[in-house]
Amino acid sequence: MTNAKKIVVIGAGVAGLTSALQLSKKGYDVTIVAKFMPGDYDIEYTSPWAGANWMSFVKDNQRLANYDRITYGVFQRLVKESPDAGIWRQRCITYVRPEDLDKQSDLLGGLLDERPWFADLVGNFTMLDPSTLPKGYCQGIAYDSVCINVQVYLPWLQSQCFANGVKLKVITLKHIKEAVNLHASGNKADLIVNCTGLLASKLGGVMDSKIYPGRGQTVLVRNHAPAMYNVSGTTDGEDELTYIMSRPGGGTILGGCYQKGNWNGAVDPNLAERIIRRSLELCPELEKDFPLDIVRHNVGLRPSREGGPRVELEDLVGVGKVVHNYGAGGAGYQSSYGMADHVVELVELAFKGQ
Repeated sequence: MTNAKKIVVIGAGVAGLTSALQLSKKGYDVTIVAKFMPGDYDIEYTSPWAGANWMSFVKDNQRLANYDRITYGVFQRLVKESPDAGIWRQRCITYVRPEDLDKQSDLLGGLLDERPWFADLVGNFTMLDPSTLPKGYCQGIAYDSVCINVQVYLPWLQSQCFANGVKLKVITLKHIKEAVNLHASGNKADLIVNCTGLLASKLGGVMDSKIYPGRGQTVLVRNHAPAMYNVSGTTDGEDELTYIMSRPGGGTILGGCYQKGNWNGAVDPNLAERIIRRSLELCPELEKDFPLDIVRHNVGLRPSREGGPRVELEDLVGVGKVVHNYGAGGAGYQSSYGMADHVVELVELAFKGQ
């Protein structure tokens, strides 16, 4: 790969790893530099704390819908071809309360529509008969989606990068210009891909003031749910959510909340109690085989951004060409391949004619 263009990707979360993988498949010589890597747990490292699943909440945004569309297709292929990736198919069910029908929600978006944009994309999309809905709900949809065990998927994604020749350096950067001299070849990087998530608000040369945390809290239990569930709202507060995801390989995530601007990484025990109560009310089948058995409580900070994710090419003075890919918020996994493919397009544009 001595003649290949040399790229440094900053960040080893799902955005950075997926971007590095897709770039390596195009023949680029890629080095990842990151403060954290799969296996690490830190409040600044979002990806290990995710649920995660594919449940698109895009509304009236073709760019974001395309990210999710591409990723849905890749995840469906991985279910078939790579059982070791930690992804499995699962039915996803959304219930909507009457009081939420006219709500303008950035978090739920198109999920409040009777027929969301992805109805013709996913398998076995169904609008649920109102007479079959649980008490308190007036509308519902069900469709075939996927759930991702991030503790399996992130190391798998890293291994795919290694198999394609990607190198990884664990290092803390203070300024984006430092990345230019960190390519594993010892030569200067021809281009930088910035996948720093929340740290894009702190990284010198970027310092994106539009970035903010969307604090989430979940409970991981050993019990199993028959499907993935989420609802449009709760009576416990505007920033509290109810969702359930049973992971491949065992364990179920109960959530949650979306607390905008909250950087607190500590578990709120009162919120945990409310999450458990709401989850059991929504899905009593959780305790079908045995009482709720808690593995741990999780807190993660979604890397959200005012105006949506930033995926764009920039020519930075003192750095050179930079492609940014961050700010996906709660859509990090379900948009990952679509955003990474956009990164590849921008990298090819940057090198066009060279």
